[in-house]
Amino acid sequence: MMGPRPVLVLSQNMKRESGRKVQTGNISAAKTIADIIRTCLGPRAMMKMLLDPMGGIVMTNDGNAILREIQVQHPAAKSMIEISRTQDEEVGDGTTSVIILAGEMLSVAEHFLEQQMHPTVIIGAYRKALDDMISILKKIGTPVDVNNREMMLKIIKSAINTKAINRWSDLACTIALDAVKTVEFEENGRKEIDIKKYAKVEKIPGGFSEDSCVLRGIMVNKDVTHPRMRRLIKNPRIVLLDCSLEYKKGESQTDIEITREEDFARILQMEEEYIQQICEDLMRVKPDLVITEKGISDLAQHYLMRANITAIRRVRKTDNNRIARACGARIVSRTDELREEDVGTGARLFEVKKIGDEYFAFITDCKDPKACTIILRGASKEILAEVERNLQDAMQVCRNVLIDPQLVPGGGATEMAVSHALTEKSKGMTGVEQWPYRAVAQALEVIPRTLIQNCGASTIRVLTSLRAKHTQEGSQTWGVNGETGALVDMKDLGIWEPLAVKLQTYKTAVETAVLLLRIDDIVSGHKKKGDEQSKQPAATEASQE
Repeated sequence: MMGPRPVLVLSQNMKRESGRKVQTGNISAAKTIADIIRTCLGPRAMMKMLLDPMGGIVMTNDGNAILREIQVQHPAAKSMIEISRTQDEEVGDGTTSVIILAGEMLSVAEHFLEQQMHPTVIIGAYRKALDDMISILKKIGTPVDVNNREMMLKIIKSAINTKAINRWSDLACTIALDAVKTVEFEENGRKEIDIKKYAKVEKIPGGFSEDSCVLRGIMVNKDVTHPRMRRLIKNPRIVLLDCSLEYKKGESQTDIEITREEDFARILQMEEEYIQQICEDLMRVKPDLVITEKGISDLAQHYLMRANITAIRRVRKTDNNRIARACGARIVSRTDELREEDVGTGARLFEVKKIGDEYFAFITDCKDPKACTIILRGASKEILAEVERNLQDAMQVCRNVLIDPQLVPGGGATEMAVSHALTEKSKGMTGVEQWPYRAVAQALEVIPRTLIQNCGASTIRVLTSLRAKHTQEGSQTWGVNGETGALVDMKDLGIWEPLAVKLQTYKTAVETAVLLLRIDDIVSGHKKKGDEQSKQPAATEASQE
């Protein structure tokens, strides 16, 4: 008698894992990702060198930049990489710590899963802990005066110290602060700081890093269109266009049949008259400088040159918007609609300089620029790319403080303070939930621990004394000095972080841990039979890594 035949619900070539195996798999994937990045935390951070598939090199210790380049197969690892991107987009800093924290949150949960505790219980405790963490953070946070320049520089400095540019940290801090202050824009009581659009970083290889600066205005990588046009204009009147100064050709193929010879001459004359008309429209407002996003024909150049007007063509739309914000001009789409108020008179100087092999047009010394260009100089492209990433982080930190002027101590002090408060709170709890709740407090210690590890001090000794320190009253600001691994008061060291960054880090880390703990089944997709055999060994190798 044959037994009942097994019923196949999933198709033959679907791979399914479920239960405990998936949970441990997810946790180990998250731990692996956290381990990759662990050495990138703190002032003693190591750099990673990555080769992308195109053969380009990326050298960085910015968590997000590293993970962006890595290709992973495991779905849990992919979601870990997503959170560092979220962190980067939201607050710009703390990309490394968010991954390390999320990895640690999952790894402390592993112990409870082994003891057959249900994931929902752990999740409930995590959620509760997160709410308490947020309220504790808000208690620890101290307000800051955004107009106090020294304090602002200190905050940016503590963000930059963990990066590759800490050698020029003073320069980088002033650059970041000036750039953000320039693009800060307030209307109807609403602050708008759009770094991406209005603070452009231009990288020019060569020169010294000390030559980097923020321009009170805009620089574009363009030369004047005609060699005899002026290259230096004081107090220029600037007109910005986004239409072309050439004869309009038909959109599709256009045929003109000519029967008489003089008609042909007439057509050519009409083209010339059209261009002349455009140039006369321009000359009506007496500009010194015309910048357009489209082309300028030779004839138009000739007319403009005769009128002593400098022209620059094919400027990017984003650059044009920045020039408009900097010198107060309006971008006009049709030349016959030009009016006096469209002309920008905010800039005091226009000049074209040659740097290296290329010509750059500078529109500088603006009265009240609301956009700026940051010029970075440096030895090689890789170094410049890294400096740019670090500057972006610095500017984001500055923006966060301007929008939400609250600070918390850095150097692992906040984590220890929150951890201590959570441990105290868990003593008053009853039931199973108190254990995972306490584990969250333990998981937070991973940040100071990693800081100690990265600078080579004795982990256990320093952490124990730090824990003891935090049990005393009024020592919430004590943390680890990332350079030496000694215990210090962060107030004296002047290392502060924006509250917005910390809040986002904690929220993202806990949410991700909760999300990955919820998963108990992975069904991986439909593959062709032939691929099955070739993919299998690859998959097992990946899981071993």
